[in-house]
Amino acid sequence: MDDGIELIYDGDGLAVVGNPLDVERFLAAEGLESKDLGLGRIGSIVRAGSAVAQAGSEIAANSGRWVKLTKDSAEAVKKFGLMTTKSPGISHAMVGKPGDIQRWIQIVTAPGSLVTNPAVLSGAAGIMSQLAMQQAMDEITDYLAIIDEKLDDLLRAQKNQVLAGMDGVDFAIREAATIRNAVGRISEVTWSKVQGSSAKILETQAYALRQLEDLAAKVERKVKVDELLKIVAETERDVQKWLAVLARCFQLHDAVAVLELDRVLDAAPDELDRHRVGLKAARLDRLDLISKSTEHLLARMNAAVETANSKVLFNPIQSPAVVEASNRVVSGVQEFNDRLGIEAGGQSSEARRWMGAAAEKWGKVRETGSEGLDTVKHLGSETRDQARSVKGKLSGRLAERKLRRHESDNDDDELEGVDSDSTGTVDDTSDATPLPSSVASPSVPIDEIAPDVVAIEAPETNARPGRPVGPRPLP
Repeated sequence: MDDGIELIYDGDGLAVVGNPLDVERFLAAEGLESKDLGLGRIGSIVRAGSAVAQAGSEIAANSGRWVKLTKDSAEAVKKFGLMTTKSPGISHAMVGKPGDIQRWIQIVTAPGSLVTNPAVLSGAAGIMSQLAMQQAMDEITDYLAIIDEKLDDLLRAQKNQVLAGMDGVDFAIREAATIRNAVGRISEVTWSKVQGSSAKILETQAYALRQLEDLAAKVERKVKVDELLKIVAETERDVQKWLAVLARCFQLHDAVAVLELDRVLDAAPDELDRHRVGLKAARLDRLDLISKSTEHLLARMNAAVETANSKVLFNPIQSPAVVEASNRVVSGVQEFNDRLGIEAGGQSSEARRWMGAAAEKWGKVRETGSEGLDTVKHLGSETRDQARSVKGKLSGRLAERKLRRHESDNDDDELEGVDSDSTGTVDDTSDATPLPSSVASPSVPIDEIAPDVVAIEAPETNARPGRPVGPRPLP
């Protein structure tokens, strides 16, 4: 491996193996932070064949550094174009600086490289998985320290009571790790100390998940703002406790998996790749199970915010308080997801201001009132037009009736004049013909004059008692 350094990628981290000086130069050139890979352990697990053993001893004499997968290390992986290998989930590349080239580039794989020795490559991949889980455990330890500072004495006591059963698991894991560091392997006797730990961890994890589901269900059942404020405040207080319990369970699961890989390395090296892939799948399943509970809780918090904002007009103090408490819950869940590597949605919501809700409500009232006023105006216009039509019909029929009576009276006067002339008597007042009484003062009922005219009912209004309703009387 004097011709360059080797890069190994497993999806969680990047291993850089080669001459110690070359490895340091490469990491410095790429600006990558790293930790010791611990390649010396591979020599103790390679026993099959002198060629493989020689390759193992050669690797152990070189330096190996492990880089956590970040944005920068991911760019390095893409730049050098790693190729897949026969080991599941493992990619490999060999890079160097041939000739006068000043930058690291991919070079032809050397005969003695890791990729040509499946057993050694599998061992290196197993160590990389252990380092990735150890890194996650360290980050969870920091998270638990932060959460512990946020909890009051009562909540801390409740959390400790739930986690008391986990302390025995933690002690057994620490003891097995100490023996491994001293002996260099996990024997059957050492493994028996932690073999049944997973069942206890899973039991505690299931209990914590149920508690989170109960919190989400309580929020879902509340619709009144004052009730929402109370239950969201309780959720804010309790959610940190149960998230801390879940984080601790996840940490202990990883700790057991680290020892389990060592046990497989010692007892069945040929099964290491399959076992490593199986452990990774089980870890993803646990993350998926936890993420479903946290996403459900986030959805309930978002629904509570929407309910509070929709009722802010009549709850100007409680509604913003619900939004603020919900945002703190969302922030705590997001921090938990980040620590465990869970990609989940959920954003802080903005409290709806009372003035905005009031303005919107008043706008709707004005719009509704305007529509009602237009309706009243329309009905009034129709009523007025109908009244005018009735008035026109009545006036026309009255005039026609008067004309007929006037002509009838004139005919009677002519007959009387003929009679007077025959007797030789002349009335000096015959030129002043008075109007018929029916015309001067009509006494005929209106239904006789206009039998086809019907009464028109005025539209219903909300007029107060004592005020006239309907169209004005005819003149």
